[in-house]
Amino acid sequence: MASKTPSLFLTLVLVSILSFIFFYTGSNNPHYPSTVGHSISASHNSIKVYIFPLPESFNYGLLQKYWALKSDSRIGSDVDNEIRSRLSAKDFKTPLPYPENPIIKQYSAEYWIMGDLLTPKELKEGSFANRVFDWREADVIFVPFFATLSAELQLIVNKSVFRKKIAENEDYVRQKMMIEQVKNSEAWRNSGGRDHVFVVTDPVAMWHVKDEISPGILLLVDFGGWYKVDSKASNENSSESMIHHTQVSLLKDVIVPYTHLLPRMDISQNKKRDKLLYFRGAKHRHRGGIVREKLWGLLVNEPGVIMEEGFPNAMGKEQSITGMRRSEFCLHPAGDTPTSCRLFDAIQSLCIPVIVSDNIELPFEGMVDYLKFSVFVAVGNALTPSWLVNHLRSYSSEQKDEFRKNMAQVQAIFKYDNGHSGGLGPVPPKGAVNYIWKKVYQKLPMIREAIIRERRKPAGVSVPLRCHCT
Repeated sequence: MASKTPSLFLTLVLVSILSFIFFYTGSNNPHYPSTVGHSISASHNSIKVYIFPLPESFNYGLLQKYWALKSDSRIGSDVDNEIRSRLSAKDFKTPLPYPENPIIKQYSAEYWIMGDLLTPKELKEGSFANRVFDWREADVIFVPFFATLSAELQLIVNKSVFRKKIAENEDYVRQKMMIEQVKNSEAWRNSGGRDHVFVVTDPVAMWHVKDEISPGILLLVDFGGWYKVDSKASNENSSESMIHHTQVSLLKDVIVPYTHLLPRMDISQNKKRDKLLYFRGAKHRHRGGIVREKLWGLLVNEPGVIMEEGFPNAMGKEQSITGMRRSEFCLHPAGDTPTSCRLFDAIQSLCIPVIVSDNIELPFEGMVDYLKFSVFVAVGNALTPSWLVNHLRSYSSEQKDEFRKNMAQVQAIFKYDNGHSGGLGPVPPKGAVNYIWKKVYQKLPMIREAIIRERRKPAGVSVPLRCHCT
């Protein structure tokens, strides 16, 4: 399974895991000393992170449940079913890998962030997150709930109850138990949850507690599924027809990358590309994905354009690798949500992303300039017959080479995997985990101001939620 590591490293990792299990399973109802409130005091080269003491059953215990399943019949599960067939009882006593099923793997940020935080301090090289063991010393409080894995487990075991608030829905039960423990803590009461970090990369994760976790810092792949639209939205004269950003905002939340599914292509491997534009995925999607279906009709018969309908299995992966590496541009229209892991696969394949969207959030903006390696196209222009292919053909070879050169410089920023068993080990200094924490660090002054404003509010006063126009 995992590659061998030096004996000292392995020993320290196992000690860390054992300590983690003991600490979490023995602290279901932690007692916190009273405090006036901690201050935000992150240095410029680190952020102080406290791990909320949830039991192991909310994180690594879910990995054990996943790998203990006899099988998963869903598309893309072939690799995981093969791994299951090789696992022994001994393997369950060591750090387990995150699922390889692309439906789940694309949302694996929770696993790599947690692994970085649990890595022994003496082995952390270049990590921006500095773990502390007293929440009063922390800048933020990380809630270690593998929400994606919890949701996906329920979808595998009993999809029919996924949206229901019943005991048979184990994901719902876990969500409610998690939020009850977190909200009953001194740390939550101290800040109203505004300094608590939740990883919510899967659009269906945390479905039943969205309102309750919304004061916190949410790590999301995009804002799709988090907007609230009033029931009177059809009445254009109503002031309530607007979309209310009552749950998400770029002022406090962080957009994080999907985990890319295709291997990185070094720029030295780049060869002449004989296709203009490539897309592989489902033709029919919901909500914003309607644009995808219209684009399909316009592009499918265009010379030099490949439009393939495919699924996230082993064959689809190989076809995507070939298609992206032989094409100059890769199409990125909205699907069920505004973004997808396809964008990050394109970057790793040095295929220039063509982002068709009038409203999209992207990871690490302000730290990464997407205009240097991507083409942004308004939906109206993209849906004009022949406009898109003519526009892409207008780019010179020199311009496309410059795009790829710039893309090669940011490939590492969108990588989570640190190459260590269980995700426990030094993270790449210029990798995704560090960039996420740096982005959280940038939010701290605004979060601190919100906490202070909330504390001075007179008892019984209700301040209406406002749109954060960002």
